[in-house]
Amino acid sequence: MYKVLIIDDEEPLREAINILGDWKGLGVEQVLEATNGQTGLEMLRREKFDLVLVDMKMPELSGAQLLQIAEEEFPDLLLIVISGYNDFEYTRQAIRSKVVDYLLKPVNRTDLNHALRKAVDILEAKRKRESEFINRNITLNMSLPKLKEKMYLSIIERSFKTQSNEAFLPLIGADGAASHFAVGILRMLNLEQVRKERFHEDRDLLHFAVTNVMNENSDGQFESFSFASPKGEREFIAIFTMKGGYGADAAFLSLHHMKKAASTLKELFGIVCAGGIGDPYSDLLSIAGSYEQAKEALDRIDLLSMKDSMILQSGSTTVKPVSKDNPSLTGRMPQIRSSLESGNVNHARSIFSEFVSKWKSAEYFTLGEADRTLQEFIILLNEIAAQLDAVPPQIRSSKDKGLHALGIRSDFASFEQFEGVLNQIFDVYAGEISRTLSGDRSSVLENIKAYIDNHYFEDIKISMFTDKYFLSREYLMKLFKGQYGYGIHEYVQKVRMDKAKALLSDPGLKIQDISEMLGYKDKNYFSKAFRNYYDCSPSEFRLQLPGVEK
Repeated sequence: MYKVLIIDDEEPLREAINILGDWKGLGVEQVLEATNGQTGLEMLRREKFDLVLVDMKMPELSGAQLLQIAEEEFPDLLLIVISGYNDFEYTRQAIRSKVVDYLLKPVNRTDLNHALRKAVDILEAKRKRESEFINRNITLNMSLPKLKEKMYLSIIERSFKTQSNEAFLPLIGADGAASHFAVGILRMLNLEQVRKERFHEDRDLLHFAVTNVMNENSDGQFESFSFASPKGEREFIAIFTMKGGYGADAAFLSLHHMKKAASTLKELFGIVCAGGIGDPYSDLLSIAGSYEQAKEALDRIDLLSMKDSMILQSGSTTVKPVSKDNPSLTGRMPQIRSSLESGNVNHARSIFSEFVSKWKSAEYFTLGEADRTLQEFIILLNEIAAQLDAVPPQIRSSKDKGLHALGIRSDFASFEQFEGVLNQIFDVYAGEISRTLSGDRSSVLENIKAYIDNHYFEDIKISMFTDKYFLSREYLMKLFKGQYGYGIHEYVQKVRMDKAKALLSDPGLKIQDISEMLGYKDKNYFSKAFRNYYDCSPSEFRLQLPGVEK
């Protein structure tokens, strides 16, 4: 999918291009607009575009000037020039800037889509060449790395069988040579953003780029072999091997290599990383312990103090211990559920926000705690939603019960971003619960009203409804009045009084009979209620009816 920018100071032309372009057929996902050249340049510097349509004559920054800047700053950017002047100077600049096509105003559908198709064909050909180049490299280097990866994983998972793999031990440096081995784990904290913006959602291409960076600068003395972790797409495992030397040297080189890789990934692709490194071992078959230490160091990185990529070694003084003071969400969920159930989403949010603020003001809050909290929060909300028959439809229809199913990015490289992910989760569930219960409440209120309309002559108590629908008296009274403008008792009285007027219109009915028909056992009590409601007694009301003798 492609992203296009239209730069033109004339709104009618921008609108025409938007309407005439066959964007869907060309695979264009997003079309943005800029009202002048300066704004367009700022957008180009801020966002990545595949194709730009630019008017040559604009205020502030002309199309010709923009082409010159684009030629230097965005050499791979494709451009289509639009002009109302068949001027050779514009054409010469367009040729110099290697634009895809040159269109004259007024733009027509055929010429526009022909130019757009030409640009898209160039983009597709370029991507195909890049993909073929990468695929060739992957194919050529696939067999050996995959075998090494499989062996390293089996050692880390403690399932490696020495006898059956003896012939391959030299491949991974476990042939008795004096070496030291350590394990590092690198986590991409903004994976989904980078994969979408820099790798066009291509997972394999992203993995290829990351492992290439992590394996760079290896030599005969110190080597790094990395691969994507099967336990999570955000994490990469690196096996560091140093031939000869001391364990302290291996530890220093491993840390230096990881920090350099993290810095390079940030510089090249904008990837923000967190990493942990375990202790070095002289026996490769013991690196499972180094992996566990690396994972523990990664999990204990303090999210509250994290500003950029951070790599920590096992045993580092900056590695935070497991927090015993940070409270769990579990204890607050009954209050949150109660507020959501009563329709008070804002109160539920304030309870949740107050709880999150306690983490924010804590001494530290680790990555591991953040991961566990996200999983716990979704599980707890799923339980509440299931009990209320309000599970989000995307969760019901998916095997995945996590963030991906909810359509929420799990990227977070700071506590503020982590809080943002939590709020998005809360919003999805709160919204679905509110929608579901809102429909249920309408049905409940309609049922109560219908019951009163048909049983107004009975002794109606509010407890009948609170017990049946599991709602508090105060909340039910508030809902009913909000819906119909009357409290429940007021509505019962209204229905009885409306019926009383209708029955009093029949001269064949005695007031005593009407009183009993309305559920009043005492004629005097009925007369008093009627007078309070209409400012006259039942008898006086009858005398006011037409055709009744005074």
